[in-house]
Amino acid sequence: MGPLVPDIISPELNLILGLLLGIAFGFVLEQAGFSSSRKLVGLFYGTDFTVLRVFFTAGVTAMSGVLILNHFGLLDMDIVYINPTFVQSAILGGAIMGVGFVLGGYCPGTSVCGAAIGKIDGMIFVLGGLFGIFAFGEAYPAILKIYTAGSYGDLLVSQPLGISQGQFALLLIVVAVGAFAATTWIEKRVNPESESFRFPHRAQRWAAAGVLVLGLILAALPDRKTSLLSAAADPAYQRAHPVERITSDELAFHIMDGDRRILPVDVRDATVFAKTSLPGAVNIQPPTMLGKEWRDVLSQDQNRKVFFAQDEASAVRAATLARILGYKNVAVLQGGLDGFNRTILQAAAPSEGLPELELGTARFRARAATEIAALIKQRGGVKPVRRIKKVQGGCGS
Repeated sequence: MGPLVPDIISPELNLILGLLLGIAFGFVLEQAGFSSSRKLVGLFYGTDFTVLRVFFTAGVTAMSGVLILNHFGLLDMDIVYINPTFVQSAILGGAIMGVGFVLGGYCPGTSVCGAAIGKIDGMIFVLGGLFGIFAFGEAYPAILKIYTAGSYGDLLVSQPLGISQGQFALLLIVVAVGAFAATTWIEKRVNPESESFRFPHRAQRWAAAGVLVLGLILAALPDRKTSLLSAAADPAYQRAHPVERITSDELAFHIMDGDRRILPVDVRDATVFAKTSLPGAVNIQPPTMLGKEWRDVLSQDQNRKVFFAQDEASAVRAATLARILGYKNVAVLQGGLDGFNRTILQAAAPSEGLPELELGTARFRARAATEIAALIKQRGGVKPVRRIKKVQGGCGS
């Protein structure tokens, strides 16, 4: 199911789930009063701050859920789509939408909610939105430079602030609680019939305290990716949880035999892998193992995953991480790719006079050097780096 690491439902049911969530979303908007243009524009006149409260509540809830799911490894943030940041067009678009909101009484999402229950102004607003979409599409080539000006890429708000996502969550929660208190104070003085008069003060204080405690918890949550990578690189942890080694001779034998139960896992940089690697190898960067991109490959317990890099230590870190994540049948190429090259690919021709065992080993290595070098030259079985497409979506209102 999208970026969730455990597939709760099959991909074929995603559209049905989306339909049900859409219906639920519309129901919540209606129950919040978002089908009323008068209630919506009350935000701008200081008479009704329901819009601000609902959107702050939704933002804090979604943000908390994302951070908690990511911390426990249930959400793959690497494939969550982040809208690219274009500063100038964001400011211009926000101004246009704000004016349209005040004049029309709706935003795109709430206009659909109003139209769904038969409100004529909502229907007209939806038609206007569709016309605007068509006009934007037709004018796109002419306004492309304006639209893409001030690009900062997939930027998170916490990044320019120089704080963690958990710390930003705490900051947003503090702002939300402050906004709730301030708008309630304003509402009571501007609108004598405000629903704020009916809110029990004690319940408000307890709710504010609870959400602030949640913010402190989120700010204290350690970054899962950093902590797991640190544990995998810790020599003490590696000694306490040793990973099986496989020799260059053993791996060469399996490659020549075409053994599909052996999966060489190259953890080097993708650009280096693209130039040369062992036959049948897949290129897996250690951080990507934390998500779902390679889960179906690494979770095949019947296959022996042989991790290797240029040196043995890098492969040990990656294999240890795989073990921490629960993957089984994991091994490391002893001596790394450098050792494999010296032992196999650069093997000297066997010389007569060697003991029988050593002569047999030398002959095997000479044969392996020829056959594996030919396979590498043909790029036989080398799989390109794959990427799971980021899941796009979200409410544009």
